[in-house]
Amino acid sequence: SKQRMEVRPAAQGRVAAGRVALLAVLLVLCCRAAAERIHYAIPEELGRGSPVGPLARDLGLSPAELPARKLRIVSGDEKQYFTLGEDNTNLRVNGRIDREGICGAVSPCVLSLEAVVENPFNIFHVSVTIQDINDNAPQFDREFVAIEMIESTPPGARFPLGNGRDPDTGVNSLQNYQLTPNPLFSLVVRESPDGTKQPELVLEKSLDREKQRNHHLILTAVDGGDPVRSGTAQIKINVTDANDNPPVFTKDIYKVRLLENLPESSLAFQVKATDGDEGTNAEITYSFSDIANSPHHLFTLDSRTGDVKVAGPLDYEEGKYYEVTVEGKDGGGLSAHAKVHIDILDVNDNAPALSLLPILNLIPEDTVPSTVVAVINVRDRDSGDNGKVSCNIDGDLPFRLEPSSENTYKLIIASALDREKDSAYNITITARDRGSPSLSSRASLVLEVSDVNDNAPVFEEAAYSAYVAENNAAGAPVVRVRARDADAGANGRVSYWLAGGSAGAAPYVSVEARSGAVYAQRSFDYEQCREFAVAVRAQDGGAPSRSSTATVRVFVLDRNDNAPRVLWPPPAAAGASGSGASSLPAAFEVVPRSAEAGYLVGKVVAVDADAGRNAWLSYELVQASEPSLFRVGLHSGEVRTARAVSERDAAKQRVVAVVKDHGQPALSATATLHVVLAESLQEALPELSERAAGADSPAELQFYLVLALALLSALFLLSVALAVLARLRRAGPPAVLRCLGAQRFSVPGAAFPADFCEGTLPYSYNLCVAPARAVAEGAWLLPPPLPSVPAEELLGTEPCGKPSPSSSAGAGEPPTD
Repeated sequence: SKQRMEVRPAAQGRVAAGRVALLAVLLVLCCRAAAERIHYAIPEELGRGSPVGPLARDLGLSPAELPARKLRIVSGDEKQYFTLGEDNTNLRVNGRIDREGICGAVSPCVLSLEAVVENPFNIFHVSVTIQDINDNAPQFDREFVAIEMIESTPPGARFPLGNGRDPDTGVNSLQNYQLTPNPLFSLVVRESPDGTKQPELVLEKSLDREKQRNHHLILTAVDGGDPVRSGTAQIKINVTDANDNPPVFTKDIYKVRLLENLPESSLAFQVKATDGDEGTNAEITYSFSDIANSPHHLFTLDSRTGDVKVAGPLDYEEGKYYEVTVEGKDGGGLSAHAKVHIDILDVNDNAPALSLLPILNLIPEDTVPSTVVAVINVRDRDSGDNGKVSCNIDGDLPFRLEPSSENTYKLIIASALDREKDSAYNITITARDRGSPSLSSRASLVLEVSDVNDNAPVFEEAAYSAYVAENNAAGAPVVRVRARDADAGANGRVSYWLAGGSAGAAPYVSVEARSGAVYAQRSFDYEQCREFAVAVRAQDGGAPSRSSTATVRVFVLDRNDNAPRVLWPPPAAAGASGSGASSLPAAFEVVPRSAEAGYLVGKVVAVDADAGRNAWLSYELVQASEPSLFRVGLHSGEVRTARAVSERDAAKQRVVAVVKDHGQPALSATATLHVVLAESLQEALPELSERAAGADSPAELQFYLVLALALLSALFLLSVALAVLARLRRAGPPAVLRCLGAQRFSVPGAAFPADFCEGTLPYSYNLCVAPARAVAEGAWLLPPPLPSVPAEELLGTEPCGKPSPSSSAGAGEPPTD
């Protein structure tokens, strides 16, 4: 293809040739911002991908610069005729180009586009001339032409024939006409002032209808292309009787100017012809004899009146000029022709068309003002003031438009951007022409602002308070902190970390990095730590990152997890709820028998490690040898006589008090106070010695009684079974007795768990058995057939945690305890 580039040097002819060349080089290198126009020429009908020209080289761009300069092309036409090749250097055809479909009869046919480069930003104007090739053969509007000639027509008469049309231009257009040889007719080609060739049929000799009524000719239109193309039309001539006055039009050429917005069915113009004959020879019928396809659909002709009306929409942008030929024929067959030149006047009926080319779809919020973010191309198909367009931005946005060329604008950042205020801008650009009335159109462009890490995380609260009950499970949630970052993506993704706190607080809690949930690392103990504080840091994922801190103060709430602890009587004489065994009394209170009601016997002293209601203690009397003799102060724990001591009261008294807190549920402990009723300590000593020598604990006696009853029942059942076996097997002792061995009674062992005597409120039973008495006194416990068992053996089981006296002492010896 033919390629040509025009460069205008800044100065010519003033200095020597060397200086001129140097100045041209400097202008190319340093003044690239100046507008340049590059011209290419290609033939039509090239296939997709055909080369047009080395655009990058003609712009002075080296292959190394292309990635950074981001060369691209922008076309204002609705169809993209050209594109850049895969190498982004050569301009290529994007699709089939038909010069006749794009430009019609206009010559030369030039397509314009803009080449856009960045870094720095510049726009170059490129024009491509589409050269015509001989791809269209001449055609006639009518393939059959009928002509009626009166036989009296004199030789030399001329009859216009239909024009042939060829969309090609230059030598490829229609050049000449040819007619098949005939002695009666010849062809004359007349060239009109506008350059079109009009074929006319010339009668060479007089016609004789009686000899030949019809004549058939072939008219051929040829162009000047290589190879030559042609089109034909058949001409049929009917010879009629004489009609010596043909119609005559009032004008040979009618010139009409019509507005393009003329409504359909409106009267466009009128043609008029007269005929000197009379009768049917003077009746004139009008018709279009030579009209292109488009005007044929745009206009209708009344055959009687000659009125021409608009039949279809007129469009200045589709067709500015039409030429038609009107034929007037009388009733005798004579005809006349007149030409009509129709000029279409432009009306502002096309709104401007906008095309947007975004350069930066994603704009960092720290982009400096004056940066070009898009290129806007505007076109208006109207002409004159109707096609002059101005653009502006709707609304108050941080952008402005700057003209780049006649039909191109640059969209530029006018002020600083802030993504946190506006993450995207919907920019509406309005293009308005100067017509009357003015027409406008709008186009929208959405530009997104990308985030920059310019905001630190902000906690919802500067300080958080959490309340956790003690004895919580490890891993239990404590509180959740939340920080928000106005940034987006990784810049707004917040992670949480422990950043310190009060001394020793770090092992207590941990924080989940993603959610900000604070969890307990261990079980809290109100009695050891009542509150602590930690600092939580929120940090975003930006580079560099930003962070902030908040304080989390954790308050441990008390739970009733400590039972009251009895300080007096001493632990050896007290039993707490949940303790496993009782011991011998270690403290006694001596109360004179002359004591009156309200006498202070002693005081139960207890403490509770809990706090609040969980540490409020109350005292109650739960067991006493003489319940009516003693009472316990509800809040003081003082044990006093409820009445005066009488002589009938036993000398040894046992008082059990329970100490309860007010927790939910309440916990308790018991305290046992041993009281001796005596006037003095010397009188109380024998009682103390007797108790220390042989008294067993009531709980121990209770266990022995239950175990003895169980053994007696088992022995009774075994005796019955042996009696039955003896009757069945008199030959010898049954195998079951051999298995039992010589010992008839099994030695009782521990038949209850080790803590059978535990409890918050123990119960005591007194059982008195004389060591040396005869067994017959206890025979009421045994069935008559069974032998008696000594009381020492019957009560030989162990108390909680103490050895059996029968197993450690000799026969007949008292136990060491």
